[in-house]
Formats: sequence, structure tokens, C-alpha cells
Amino acid sequence: MKFLLIDNSNSRTKFILSSPTEHVGELVRLDTPLLSLETLEEIVGKWEFDAVMVCSVVPDKAKLLQGYFDGTPFHLLKHDSDHGITIDITHPETVGADRIANAIGVMALYQAPAVVIDFGTAVTFDVVDVGGVYRGGVIAPGLGSMNDYLSKKTALLPSICIEEPAHAIGKSTTEAMMAGVVYGYRGLVVGILQAIEKEMAAKPFIISTGGDGRVIASGVSQIDEFSNQITLEGLRVAAVNIFCS
Repeated sequence: MKFLLIDNSNSRTKFILSSPTEHVGELVRLDTPLLSLETLEEIVGKWEFDAVMVCSVVPDKAKLLQGYFDGTPFHLLKHDSDHGITIDITHPETVGADRIANAIGVMALYQAPAVVIDFGTAVTFDVVDVGGVYRGGVIAPGLGSMNDYLSKKTALLPSICIEEPAHAIGKSTTEAMMAGVVYGYRGLVVGILQAIEKEMAAKPFIISTGGDGRVIASGVSQIDEFSNQITLEGLRVAAVNIFCS
């Protein structure tokens, strides 16, 4: 059986084919605002698959995807899907599908307890305890959001491309912003991780993923590994549970 896995986030949508045991073929990325019936046809119109597994945090795009794949076995990941993990939070129906996929993915690829830090439009910290139960986590503004806020709310500050600062003391406006965004964001991440670890019974394995995760992770010693496959791996495991059981 072959699955089409789709990770539909606020910023980008990822497409990849998968067997029950591994991803196959090329990973394709599309800026989510560009997702339409036309771009879907261009990307997956000639792909062969038996079922479609989606995690989406963009309701109108989720509806578009459901309409496009009408007639094909299709599942939109939710808290009550047969995904194989226990979710222990106050209102499980409010947890984002991407966060559920991250929790499934870290259990499949690594170990528990674990924390998955997903650097997207928002940065999320998702906690899986030593028993493999999803306990919730933290949601903070994303790195791009901080950058956009500075450029949009101030008259003289530009928008910048996020990269490793050359100096902590910037010699120009752009260098100063880069240092503030990157070093400041690393401080946010370290502070949140310290608070999370105080509430866990054992030291967690910490993995980061997402667009800006590699830059930030390179300067945070608490992060054990960076992977851009966590969410898609969680979707693969969920697809096996849902379509192959």
C-alpha cells in the first residue's frame, strides 16, 4: 500500500509518498498561500497512491484538500484518530494535528520521554512522558513572527533573512537585529526547556524540527538532534494504524 502524506502548516505544505515502512520519492514543498486545486494537480496529479493522510492547521486548506481527493481514502489527523498514542490534556480536541504528528513521530524514531520543538509560524514544544503519553506543551511566537513584528511595527527597521549572527554586538542595524532575533530566541528556547524539564520525572530526549530549527538548534546545547522528518514520520505511522489495521 502506498500513502500520500501531506503536512499542511500555516507557512508551507509538504508532500511525500510513503510505504508502510518508509518514505519514498521526493519531498515537495509549497508555500501554503499558493495551495489550490491547480497547484495540487501540478504536484500530485500524476502520483500513484492508495490513500491520503493529512495533518492540517489551516481549516480552509484542509477543506480544499478533502474536496480534491474526494473518492480516494482520505484521513485528516485529529485527536480522536486511531493514531496509537494517548493524549492527556484538558481539551484534547484543541491540540493541533501537527503537534499530534510530532508526538507520534518522536515515539517512532527516537525514545521517551521526549520534547519536540517545532519551529514554524509559531514555535511549539510538545512533551511525551516516559510512558509514551502526550502531556501537552508550550506555544510561543515563531522566529519569523518576531522578525515580521519588528519590521512592520517600526518605521526604520527592515525585514531580515534569519542566519547565524557574525557578532553579538551588531555593527549595523541588520547585524543588531540578527543578533537580537537569533540570540534572543535561543534564550527563549533555553528558558522554556529548563521550565519543562523541572516538571518531568526523567531527562527528556530533545529534538527540533521546522523551518528555522536548524539555525536555532546549532546554538542550544540542550537540543540533542535536528530532524525535518518528525511530522511526516508521525503521519506515516498514523497512516499505517488507520489504513492498514
